[in-house]
Amino acid sequence: MDTLITKPVDTPRSSQTYILITAFMALFAIVGFALYGLPFFYDFMTKEYGWSRAVVTSGNAVGKLLVAPLFGFFAGWLIDRYGPRSLMMTGAFFTGTALIGLSFADSLPMFYLFYVFNALGYVFGGPLPCQVLISRWFDKNRGKAMGIAYLGIGTGGALVPLISAGLEKNLGWHLALTGLGVLVILIAFPMAFFIKDSKKEQKIKTKAEPMVPIKTILRNPNFYLLALGSMCSIGAVGGIMQHIKLYLRDLDFSQSEAAQVMSFVLFASLAGRVIMGFLADLINRKYVMILIYLIVACSIPLLLLPDFQGRIYIFAVIFGIGLGGDYMIIPLMAGDLFGVRALGRTMGIILVADGIAEATFPMLVGGLYDASKSYTYGFLVLIGLATLGAVIVSFLPKTRQIA
Repeated sequence: MDTLITKPVDTPRSSQTYILITAFMALFAIVGFALYGLPFFYDFMTKEYGWSRAVVTSGNAVGKLLVAPLFGFFAGWLIDRYGPRSLMMTGAFFTGTALIGLSFADSLPMFYLFYVFNALGYVFGGPLPCQVLISRWFDKNRGKAMGIAYLGIGTGGALVPLISAGLEKNLGWHLALTGLGVLVILIAFPMAFFIKDSKKEQKIKTKAEPMVPIKTILRNPNFYLLALGSMCSIGAVGGIMQHIKLYLRDLDFSQSEAAQVMSFVLFASLAGRVIMGFLADLINRKYVMILIYLIVACSIPLLLLPDFQGRIYIFAVIFGIGLGGDYMIIPLMAGDLFGVRALGRTMGIILVADGIAEATFPMLVGGLYDASKSYTYGFLVLIGLATLGAVIVSFLPKTRQIA
């Protein structure tokens, strides 16, 4: 399918700067704090409530399996029709409420209920509206802009273990998690409130690009290749990130040492986002996507090798670079293949699929661990999964893109 390209439009730099900052801060709080912050508290939950590893990772699965199919496409449709502003504010509120609720959810029904709130926050305020926001305001250098915005995930994810460890040490883990929820709302909500969600601006940005009907997209085999390939890599990344704290605690890392490693992974992801964003504007994005997926696949075996000096930190650097590019490259490929005007609905469906993979594979890894008391089988599954993603993506066509 031929790529659809938007006619470049002059946009005030001040407006683009504000959009970048807003997307950065939304991803910083809603993904960086919530998605990567919650696993820090899993070992406290297993110890205090007696829940297994499969159970503590199942909250993310239950939330996304319930929310993503029901609200993913609907959220994309709302964004395409009305713009991202209102949904981003709603997402910030849901995410903050979820973290505050999870801080005192000592029963499984309450635990799952607030994970549903967390999933709603992710769908309404996370990557989907931020991807559309960036794509509408940037024509040239869209890859670099997406890379800069996605630095928010890495920055938030790098800081949240350190913030959580400090809060937990002084206040206990319950109040620490409550504090994170309050911070999410304070950081993400005000920035989204002041977005100039102008319909006139949306029309100007997309007037040269015809709307691709969603039926046409769903009939295109490339849509399913992109969805399946991204599911594989996101599932592998999610499996590692949901279990990394538990894995490190098995190795007798202290709370502060485990927090430092988790932070180091996300700091490395900052470099990954910059590098992959630059490459995405320099060479064909299909090859960048394959490279990212292979980096993820090649990093995980380090966790299965006998211990040697620096092993965990070598893993953290390599995996972090792959993690940095993983989420960012998907909307860039979708925009190249199907056009920016339909990006909300396209990514609404793809993010449903990715969310299911990100939610279910950590639970599978947890189940394999509970059965064998080892992460070997679970991590081998994730290596195969990331490799399969690279193979699937290799069948996508080369795309034309804006430099």
